[in-house]
Amino acid sequence: MDRVYMSPPDVGRLEEEMLVAALRSGWVAPLGPEVDAFERELADRVGVQHAVALSSGTAALHLGLLALGVGPGDVVLTSTMTFAATANAIVYTGAEPYFIDALAETGNIDPELLERAIQRLRAESERIGAIVPVDLLGKAIDYTAVERIAAEHGIPVLADAAESLGATHEGRAAGSFGRASIVSFNGNKVMTTSGGGMLLTDDEALAQRVRYLATQARQPVVHYEHTDIGYNYRLSNLLAALGRAQLARLDEMIVRRRSMRDRYKAVFADVDGVSVFGADGDESDNAWLTSIVVDAEVAGWEPAELSAALAAENIESRPVWKPMHLQPVFAGARGEINGTSERLFRTGLTLPSGSALDDQRIERVFAAIDDFLAAR
Repeated sequence: MDRVYMSPPDVGRLEEEMLVAALRSGWVAPLGPEVDAFERELADRVGVQHAVALSSGTAALHLGLLALGVGPGDVVLTSTMTFAATANAIVYTGAEPYFIDALAETGNIDPELLERAIQRLRAESERIGAIVPVDLLGKAIDYTAVERIAAEHGIPVLADAAESLGATHEGRAAGSFGRASIVSFNGNKVMTTSGGGMLLTDDEALAQRVRYLATQARQPVVHYEHTDIGYNYRLSNLLAALGRAQLARLDEMIVRRRSMRDRYKAVFADVDGVSVFGADGDESDNAWLTSIVVDAEVAGWEPAELSAALAAENIESRPVWKPMHLQPVFAGARGEINGTSERLFRTGLTLPSGSALDDQRIERVFAAIDDFLAAR
């Protein structure tokens, strides 16, 4: 019995055709016409002026922070409910990540705690280099509130939209907020280039700085001349071709993920103590991953028990993100923590959600869940 993954890459004939065409063009390099076209098309999709294709979302975060002037001695406020890449990129710059806890309904950054953290740090005369909020599991944060707070305190926002490409907030695309946003094309994302990412912004100078740093900070002269430390972070032309094919199919892939989300809602609608995480008002989400939250005292079972039942059928599931302030590597890190993210980590379980799952695999998932619930 083959394994059912949570979010496998969804690639097909169009991706193959565009990848082969790029290969046959001879542009097998970290630059080329496919990179240029991919940048234009994604910038148009989210509604910004500039895009820089990079080797990963992490690289986009790293260079975005550097371009904002973040460095040693700075504090960067970020979501504790996220993947390690967000916090790691802050550490790469020499700055200190300062973790902000989550809203119980969405897992996204809590604006009230963000405001409290800013006031606390400003009272201690600390320099806040940036705010890096994270769109958790494909749901955009409350950008209205976070951008207002950031503007009031004069702090730039670098939005981590790695999980939310295709989602919107108040009708505006994820990836278009803040001084800049980043998206990820990692293999498990809603669209993929195998590995890759992009920085999106209306700030031309910031985009140029990121592009310069990403190409080893090479000066525009014939020989190799360098006055800054640069990075080898550009996306290859071949992978950009794959990205263009994925972008053309983005909406249909989101529709398929949403159909999985809707079916989970139906399955758990009558199960006491269980809810689909973030389901209220999720019409603007990209439904990247669907998680459930389990009140074990009411449901009579723990999330780990369902996970074990799925594993017995070779079906992948996983707890929601372990908060960064609980990670050993960030032990002792400062933050504005109220316990919400810890509770979500204990009670949440992420289920197979990928658009590449065929009908047979989908039926295996729901049959396993039905069997588990029937045995309770």
